[in-house]
Amino acid sequence: MELNNEKQLELDRRYLRMARIWAENSYCVRRKVGALIVKDKMIISDGFNGTPSGFENVCEDDTGLTKPYVLHAEANAITKVAASTNNSSGATIYITAAPCIECSKLIIQCNIARVVYSEEYRLTDGVDLLRRAGIEVIYLPID
Repeated sequence: MELNNEKQLELDRRYLRMARIWAENSYCVRRKVGALIVKDKMIISDGFNGTPSGFENVCEDDTGLTKPYVLHAEANAITKVAASTNNSSGATIYITAAPCIECSKLIIQCNIARVVYSEEYRLTDGVDLLRRAGIEVIYLPID
C-alpha cells in the first residue's frame, strides 16, 4: 500500500471513530448510528438517527419497534448539508452502519463520491445500489 493510501486509510478510521462518538447523541435504544460528511478534510455535516425536529426524543414504540418516522443518520447529515451553504459533491460520508436503500438513494442524488462504513447490515441492497451507481464503497470495521 503506498503512502497516500495509508494516510487515507488512517483518516478513514479516524472519521469512523468520530462518527461512532457522534452516534452517542442518538436517543434510539435499539441502535445508535452516526454519520459525518467530509469534504477536503473538513467535516461539512453530521447526523445521528432520531426523530424529526419538534418530536419527542423517543425512537421506539411500546413494543420496542422503531417508529416509522425516525430519520436515519445519513438522512439527517444530508438534509443538514442541503440547508447550509456547503456542497456535498465529491465528499465522503462516514457511517457507523451500512446504508439502507433509501439513504443510498439520497447519497447518490447529492453526488457523494465515497461511502465508508464500519458495520455490516443483513440487507445489502443499499450498498449494492451505491456500487451500481459507481460510488466507491468501503467496509472498514473499527475496534
